[in-house]
Amino acid sequence: MSLLFSSYSLPAPKGSLTLANRVVVAPMCQYSAHEGQATDWHLMHWGNLLNSGAGLFIIEATAVSPEGRITPYCLGLWDQATQSALHSTLERAKQLAPKSPVFIQLAHAGRKASSAPPWQGGQLLPITQGGWETQGPSDIPQLEGERPPHALSVEEIEQIIHEFVIAAKRAEEIGIDGIELHAAHGYLLHQFLSPIANQRNDQYGGSLENRMRFVLELFSAVRAQWQGVLGVRLSASDWIEGGWSLDESIELTNQLKALGCDYIHVSSGGISPKQQIKLGPNYQVPFAKAIKAATGMATIAVGLITDPKQAEAILENQEADLIALARAFLYKPRWAWEAAAVLGGQVSASPQYWRCLPRDAQSVFVEAKMGQR
Repeated sequence: MSLLFSSYSLPAPKGSLTLANRVVVAPMCQYSAHEGQATDWHLMHWGNLLNSGAGLFIIEATAVSPEGRITPYCLGLWDQATQSALHSTLERAKQLAPKSPVFIQLAHAGRKASSAPPWQGGQLLPITQGGWETQGPSDIPQLEGERPPHALSVEEIEQIIHEFVIAAKRAEEIGIDGIELHAAHGYLLHQFLSPIANQRNDQYGGSLENRMRFVLELFSAVRAQWQGVLGVRLSASDWIEGGWSLDESIELTNQLKALGCDYIHVSSGGISPKQQIKLGPNYQVPFAKAIKAATGMATIAVGLITDPKQAEAILENQEADLIALARAFLYKPRWAWEAAAVLGGQVSASPQYWRCLPRDAQSVFVEAKMGQR
């Protein structure tokens, strides 16, 4: 039997959540919100991915404040308007697809906020062109020559933690199944972890203990509010000498586990343009493997995993517990259907699609009734 299409249970204080399979749609920014509010683009996008056959769908990085958005067009969950739009759009999308768990990734972009969308260059926006003052652990810009971020005070750090807690409450009110805290890709939580971006000399900077403090305090505050599945997306390495490292990631994971973290979604990079990433198939899988082996934490592997047999091998080798794909799902929204056909698995699909399977894949859909007109 295929491991990729076997069930998997994630623990949580209020009871474990069982996924029908181990395929995960990773969070992917769409830069298509209006003042933080979900739009018809999200309805189409979410409905499509909820019909993908994946066992778990994670909504894109969702800002906990207007200042925390990567771009002016990023999704948010900071007030009643953003909450209502997200709730309404998600409920409509869920009505168009089989029932499956939906998580949301809560985020703050920090010094990488106030940027143009990728197709407009992705650079920091001037204040005069719709940009805003960015925030960070220190007044060090992401790129040389950019205006520096505002270095957060302790009181402002406490306010951001409060904003994450409020966003978690809003997620609970709209029926989200799980929360992922974004501590990767050079955004605010990652900025506090990395000595590349964090050069503070107070209790939030310097030593590893101090650099982890913000993330651990934030996690504890959200965990106190949220009793469902709670995980963390982590950049396991900065790919820069003297940056955040795998050993530090293992230590952070152990401390998160003690606080009630349910999984680690293992990515890497994003803190600096000087990073030297060695790209290739499975290039981030060794990080997931090392964290899983050292901590016993449930891990999600991601990064240039595109082939069903490649994904299956990662699970067979016990390098990770779940397999996430991002751009691969944009290119092939039915990737999980094809993977099920290759590996002998089964997925759920809306009945409108039951008649679409080729002759050599007739057993892929769990519910399909053969012989229908």
